[in-house]
Amino acid sequence: MDQRKLLRVLDGERVFPPPVWLMRQAGRYLPEYREVRAKAGGFLDLCYDPDLATEVTLQPIRRFGFDAAILFSDILVIPDALDRGLHFVTGEGPKLTPIREDEIGALEPGRAETHLAPVIATVGRLREELPPETTLIGFCGAPWTVATYMIAGHGTPDQAPARMFGYQHPEAMEKLLYILAEMSADYLIRQLTAGADCVQIFDSWAGVLDEASFEAYAIGPVKRMVDKVRAAVPNAKIIGFAKGAGPFLSTYREKTGVDAVGLDWGVPMDFAKGLQKGGAIQGNLDPLRLIAGGRALEEGVDRILEHLSDGPLIFNLGHGITPNAPIEHVEALLKRIRG
Repeated sequence: MDQRKLLRVLDGERVFPPPVWLMRQAGRYLPEYREVRAKAGGFLDLCYDPDLATEVTLQPIRRFGFDAAILFSDILVIPDALDRGLHFVTGEGPKLTPIREDEIGALEPGRAETHLAPVIATVGRLREELPPETTLIGFCGAPWTVATYMIAGHGTPDQAPARMFGYQHPEAMEKLLYILAEMSADYLIRQLTAGADCVQIFDSWAGVLDEASFEAYAIGPVKRMVDKVRAAVPNAKIIGFAKGAGPFLSTYREKTGVDAVGLDWGVPMDFAKGLQKGGAIQGNLDPLRLIAGGRALEEGVDRILEHLSDGPLIFNLGHGITPNAPIEHVEALLKRIRG
């Protein structure tokens, strides 16, 4: 039997207590992360330094003993490999050079192999240094979410620039998503080959799409990725996290081919239970409950375990842990889950 509980869940097995990890678990809520971050200089310098990226990935495993480690990187390394002027502004987040319709055909995906080589080196280092029972998760951004940043040049509340671009330039949008899907699939294949046990595709902005756009932008490109990854790495385990997708999740797993569906905190328990009949689900504690602690945290954890622990479940937050999450609340979360 595989020691790595998370992989057993991805195979459809019920494991109790469920394996647990937290999105953004290597991050600013940890003092040891902040020390390394200060040494690195820029955020991207940290992402592309195998020594430092390995260290910050391992920190939450040493401190908390999570069942999985997720590679420390960023979803925007793909547009960075495309030379889109990515940089991070303190207090404002990522900035890129907005892409025009007539520039899409000139993108150079071939740069990615060399550009992303340090990230792949980090994956290999992690598999060597992680405990044998700890699952290593690789990841990338979904084509739609990555495209929203490339089109607007920054994050926006409802990704209106990207949605409008898709309505006004459907062929250009299709081409951009195709390029990103191909590059992202190749990137995931390299992570899996280097030692990742499974991968997660983050579609953080899937929730702003209408039904037709969700089919075209969130499902189609991810299916292309899943098919390409599995052609190269048979039986590759893939988690799809389409944040805010709500009722569209009812067919997301079937249409994309992902093994598990990540859930944000807005997904009702009864709906989640229905999704679980088709295979593993992951989630979905409100990150604010982790900050609040006490009764709010306990009730949130208990509700998820009560409704979803009879099936294949990976316990996680409904989105990333925030910098103001108290360490003692993370410890209380794990104690509550593991009894």
